[in-house]
Amino acid sequence: MNNKHKNIIILGTSSGAGKSIITTGLCRIFYKDGYKVAPFKAQNMSRNFAVIKDNKKIAISQVLQGVACGLEPEPWMNPILLVPKGEGNIDIILGGEEFSHSTGEWYSKNKTLFKKYLSEYYENAKKFEICVLEGAGSPVEINIKENDIVNMNMAKMVGAKAILVADIDRGGVFASILGTYMLLDEEEKKLLKGIVINKFRGKKDILQKGIDEIEKLTGVKVLGIVPYEMIDIEDEDGLIYKRDTEDIKKRCGDKSFEEYREEQFDKLENLLRENLDIDYIYKILDGER
Repeated sequence: MNNKHKNIIILGTSSGAGKSIITTGLCRIFYKDGYKVAPFKAQNMSRNFAVIKDNKKIAISQVLQGVACGLEPEPWMNPILLVPKGEGNIDIILGGEEFSHSTGEWYSKNKTLFKKYLSEYYENAKKFEICVLEGAGSPVEINIKENDIVNMNMAKMVGAKAILVADIDRGGVFASILGTYMLLDEEEKKLLKGIVINKFRGKKDILQKGIDEIEKLTGVKVLGIVPYEMIDIEDEDGLIYKRDTEDIKKRCGDKSFEEYREEQFDKLENLLRENLDIDYIYKILDGER
């Protein structure tokens, strides 16, 4: 792969499809392969945040993705953090600092005001050979898509190719993939370069007929089927962090927190290397696909 700055964005057919964990795993793989890599999520809505250096707040998922890349987490990795406060209210955190108390309704209508801010913050990513961006929810929520600043509009802003992650564990995986594809506009369809089927339990060969058909209908390659496996690293609504001290001590056993976390990163890396076409993903990054 040449040294020019490259971007790839991980999208999901829905919330909970596994965007965060796949993003973390790819960050780890690129880092272990010797590349200078960083994560970026334009906007995250989560109560699960961490306080990093200089008392800045970002979502835990971007903290972990940064650590998986061998980096100290920075506010620019998650420039907009929305912290739900109940009854439709949110705290808006910009660049790790409190910006305002507002409502989700106001933010949804006005979030495109933050596009310039996102563009400025993304400039930090250009110091790296690869930036792995993460989307939010679904990229084709047609009632709010025009105001999207996290998914395909972010991909267009930075020239990122997209991989779509679909959760087979909840059922209807092929319908969710095709439905997402059909609701993308023509420019967005051209950016979609790969599909990952996530959280599978069973024998992979039973899916082949569906994979062949979905590749025929979309023209997009299925990059692999990731088995359902417990990886004990947090997504934006879950994982381990030092605030759960007693629980973590039980899970770490004789290992330190840092050793245990590294072990989980390695487990995730191996899971993705064994089940995804990583060579093809590098070709996507190089513009060969």
